[in-house]
Amino acid sequence: MSPTPFHIMSKPIGPRCNIDCNYCYYLEKEKLFPAEKKFRMPLDILDSYIRQLIENSVEAGMREVPFVWQGGEPTMLGIEFFKSIVKLQQKYAPSGIKVTNALQTNGILLDDAWGAFFKENGFLVGISIDGPKKIHDRYRIDRSGRPTFEKVMKGLEVLQNHDVKHNALTVVHRANGGKGKEVYRFLKSLGLDYMQFIPIAERSNAGSLAGAPQVDKNLENAITEWSVKPRAFGKFLCDVFDTWYPRDVGKIFVQHFEVQIGLWMGRQSSLCVFAKTCGNGLALEHDGSLFSCDHYVYPEYRLGNIADTPMREMLWSEQQTRFGQDKENALTAQCKSCEFRFACNGGCPKHRFAQSRDGENGHNYFCESYTMFLRHAGGRLKILAQLTA
Repeated sequence: MSPTPFHIMSKPIGPRCNIDCNYCYYLEKEKLFPAEKKFRMPLDILDSYIRQLIENSVEAGMREVPFVWQGGEPTMLGIEFFKSIVKLQQKYAPSGIKVTNALQTNGILLDDAWGAFFKENGFLVGISIDGPKKIHDRYRIDRSGRPTFEKVMKGLEVLQNHDVKHNALTVVHRANGGKGKEVYRFLKSLGLDYMQFIPIAERSNAGSLAGAPQVDKNLENAITEWSVKPRAFGKFLCDVFDTWYPRDVGKIFVQHFEVQIGLWMGRQSSLCVFAKTCGNGLALEHDGSLFSCDHYVYPEYRLGNIADTPMREMLWSEQQTRFGQDKENALTAQCKSCEFRFACNGGCPKHRFAQSRDGENGHNYFCESYTMFLRHAGGRLKILAQLTA
């Protein structure tokens, strides 16, 4: 396959984290490395990753080389580790190629030294905040079961004091699913002008590494108690939109709405969730293992290791291409005939564990959510698309 643009989410500390969110789907990945005691990307793997990512991005015709650092909690690696990253990027990036860095954090370890480093090196920092204190602390607790809200607020203050580019990532779960207006207004009050809302729906068998639970066709498995219900998430999106639309268009950017406006303009989705196919958003573990997707870090979706297989052979391999095409090929009949297919495309495959109206397996759990939102906001999305074109 010819080189095409791609995106890799790297996990330099693997699943290790300094807190213990009830809903975190990634902490279980420690089981993939039973002999591992120190989850830390070795410098030779880091060097190889940075070199190959830059080389393959240039080969794919990308004008910008994006590095995304996540975990676990990447700040546990310390500032010196990230200084090494910047030096390696400067070493391998050819003249005229822009390299960017984005880091997702719970914010707890941030201090002035981190703030100065992020500002100096132009990092974009996503900070995880689920809403006001009572909502945030419902599931985002430390390893001793203590709340984390106050520490996160101090981390946010560091970013803002140092004028670091930052945004909010909010998980939509059982505790905030019906509270869109409250959550949005709270984030706005913090001075956050870019927001991502990520719904969580996990099966109760998600702790098994025998196979990806998202492709388990046993529909009798229950949803975890923190998973947001479809109707609640639909209401969440509608309420946020109704609060945002009258006065914040062009001032505050909500990822879900920005992506939808693009789709209503007839453009391709900039977010894999609503794209026709996927496979361009991969995940790199701390040991150099490359997986098809951040949500499919399971043995059967391991493409290889960059230490012994050139990255380009995995990025555009037959296995990865098939993984991406399966998203469109596996649509249910209900999806194929839906008036909103252009704006949804069946959603993320990880959520396709429900049944369609006709009893067909593999339908998206959030179908009701997206349909509710698109019927509610479609007219206004069309207006925004026309004004933006």
